Amino acid sequence: MSLLLLRAVIGVAIVVQGGSILGAPDATAASWIVGLSAVASGCMMLAGFLTPLAGIIVGLDVLGIAVSVLPVPASVVFDSRPAVIFGLTILLAIIGAGPGRFSVDARMFGRREIIIPLPHHS
Repeated sequence: MSLLLLRAVIGVAIVVQGGSILGAPDATAASWIVGLSAVASGCMMLAGFLTPLAGIIVGLDVLGIAVSVLPVPASVVFDSRPAVIFGLTILLAIIGAGPGRFSVDARMFGRREIIIPLPHHS
């Protein structure tokens, strides 16, 4: 349940960020690309669909916005360094732990089971 909460928090934040970029009156083609990728990856994160890929895209968007490499006319969610650090920390936790039980990935690929073989003594 906690992974669902983490995915929801970062997914909603990214969708809001992408929506603010797309809704800017002076949005350029580059900012449209950033905004659309943010909305798409945020929705993927919310649903738990291809979570590692969505996490990487979200991380690149957040880092690009944070260091002002990507042209962003409006910044709502990730406008401070602590917000960026919190967002990236949540992303790393999700990427490392996986999407969780309540996700599309769990339905599509099943639960992971790690089998550790017993050592063979000779």
